[in-house]
Amino acid sequence: MKEISVKNKVKIARIEKGNLTQGEFAKLVGVTRQTMSLIEAQKYNPTIKVCLLISKHLERPIDELFWAEE
Repeated sequence: MKEISVKNKVKIARIEKGNLTQGEFAKLVGVTRQTMSLIEAQKYNPTIKVCLLISKHLERPIDELFWAEE
């Protein structure tokens, strides 16, 4: 199986949405600030449920926020 990397632009979208802090946004999504920090730093791949919640709260299509690179 090929190695793929999941990329995201959650941080940019979060700031564009209304300059929410990581902590504020994490609370909306239902994760800790530390988890959101790892997601934004692309050091943790969130579950599909968390991806969908992020997409919903940022009002952006999920494929605009997350994508895979080989």
